[in-house]
Amino acid sequence: MEIFNKPKVIEIQGNLINFFREGKGETVLFVHGITTYSFIWRKIVPYFQDKYDLILIDLLGCGDSDKPLNEDFSLKRQAHLIKDFCSKLEITKFHMVCHDVGGGVGQIFAVNYPNLLYDLTLINTVAYNFWPVQPIIAMRTPIIRQIAMATLDFGMFELIVKRGLYHKTQLTDELMGLFWKPMKNPIGRKGFLHFAKCLNNKNLTEIENELRQLQVHTLIIRGEADVYLSASISEKLHVEIPNSQIFKIETGGHFIQEDEPEKISKAILNFIAN
Repeated sequence: MEIFNKPKVIEIQGNLINFFREGKGETVLFVHGITTYSFIWRKIVPYFQDKYDLILIDLLGCGDSDKPLNEDFSLKRQAHLIKDFCSKLEITKFHMVCHDVGGGVGQIFAVNYPNLLYDLTLINTVAYNFWPVQPIIAMRTPIIRQIAMATLDFGMFELIVKRGLYHKTQLTDELMGLFWKPMKNPIGRKGFLHFAKCLNNKNLTEIENELRQLQVHTLIIRGEADVYLSASISEKLHVEIPNSQIFKIETGGHFIQEDEPEKISKAILNFIAN
């Protein structure tokens, strides 16, 4: 896809952040989760690029962005980094679309900088204290991290991705090549593990009260076949965020961008248009 042939780099807080930008109109910023990077939006881009200014960012420690292993990759740090990213690009207001732990980044961003957002979309997101899932908790333990560094091979990673898909036929060599790309070298693997180590649900439990008062219109998309994050997360977010809507897709796994790109794109476009 043409947008991915034009990578851009910007220095934020002393680190180089990789991103892609294309289109004109109101800005839509897409934020990925852990185990992925900007590629996860590639099937979503075609539905938006004729009407919007699209930005796909690689979070610190992910994709082709810098991976400074002596720095904080927490959700809170990523949210404030995105604020500086937007300031440097002179983006004054935008639509924010987030997936997985990127949804945690979006929640923190929304309660801290609500005036910068037209709206917020959370797709199969983490929230509250209902996460991380067990493999991530285990990676916080030094010895487990070392074992993971030695054993995180392609076959193991492929099983993680396959479990996250509803339509197993989507598990192509191309898709696995994209998932595995950062893991091909030791720095990419260390970046992934350091990101996992930095995840702390306290970043989200401490904003629970602010979420209940959030005035940013919010769309919550839940893939009902997500085996990694429970339905109770999206249900509680919908109950507690005042201006929220929920949209459920039975045939969506955790990586719902691969399973049902058209359904989620149309849901988001309808939401932000209204």
